[in-house]
Amino acid sequence: MDIGATVLAVDDQPTNLRLLDAVLTPRGHRVLTAGSGAQALALLETEDVDIVLLDILMPEMDGYEVCRRIRSNPATEFLPVVMITASGSEQRLAALEAGADDFVTKPFDKSELLARVASLARIKRYHATIRRQADELAEWNAELETRVAQQVAELERTNRLRHFLSPQLAEIVVSDENLLASHRREIVVLFTDLRNFTPFAETSEPEEVMGVLAEYHRAIGTLVHAYEGTLERFTGDGIMVFFNDPIQCDDPAERAVRMALEIRDAVRNLAEGWRRRGYDLAVGIGIAQNHATLGRIGFEGRFDYAAIGSVTNLAARLCSDAGPWQVLVTDRVLAGTEHMAVAEMVGDVQPKGFSRSVRVHNISALKDEKEGP
Repeated sequence: MDIGATVLAVDDQPTNLRLLDAVLTPRGHRVLTAGSGAQALALLETEDVDIVLLDILMPEMDGYEVCRRIRSNPATEFLPVVMITASGSEQRLAALEAGADDFVTKPFDKSELLARVASLARIKRYHATIRRQADELAEWNAELETRVAQQVAELERTNRLRHFLSPQLAEIVVSDENLLASHRREIVVLFTDLRNFTPFAETSEPEEVMGVLAEYHRAIGTLVHAYEGTLERFTGDGIMVFFNDPIQCDDPAERAVRMALEIRDAVRNLAEGWRRRGYDLAVGIGIAQNHATLGRIGFEGRFDYAAIGSVTNLAARLCSDAGPWQVLVTDRVLAGTEHMAVAEMVGDVQPKGFSRSVRVHNISALKDEKEGP
């Protein structure tokens, strides 16, 4: 069963309008009437009309002009228009050229009029369905574009974070970027660099230097990820890693010491190959623990995650003072690891730039290794 349509009947003769209303209303259609072209165009701006029944011969603005204006308006360009003609083929041709979809002749046949209205009402509903689906598709596309943009942005953030976080930490931090906001926290900082690297770099070919650094960085990077450290920076042979931020952990000092000893052993293995190639290189490591200010620094397009404070300077000084294969730590670091680390006291030293002396220890091994067979 056809659903009633909203029909706009346009005619300057009130008698014709009443006749159209008498035919259409009993069949479930809603009929709006306009006595002029201008009134019809005004109604189309405020009413949701399904079909226009348009008389051709009207004063001031004839039906052809009304039809052309309907077609020129994007809101009504597909609205079905039926011209009511008083003559034959000439007016019909002009009606089609003006943009009419169909026509009926006066005096119109009631059944024919109802059939044409019903047919065009179905077409209007099909068109409305297509337009609605197109709008929904556009909304879905817009939503999809937004989701893709968000996912791309998330991937970019994750990739940037992986420059200084282990993958598992990056996944956590990317879900809550507030973790990167400036804050204060106690951390354990580890510095490592290669002894004799400067003279080696000055006397070796660039390809040799880059080859050694690639092996060195690869070995340390693997361990940083394994121990879930935060890699702040590479500076040639110098590497800075810190623990307990941005994700806190219960054993930052223990992680740092265990990683330091594994770094020492890994670089020792590399050094055997370097020695055969004539490179006399060894690693020195310094570890300190204290509070620092942490957060994202940089500018749009290039951000780093940094720790700022005396603890980073102290770790760097200990690293600089460390002899080949030494892991120098402060009292605070040793206090958190003496249950598992073998250490001997180096003594009280006053690092450059510090006003007070610091007691320093060299960690040589893990106790479970010493107690093994």
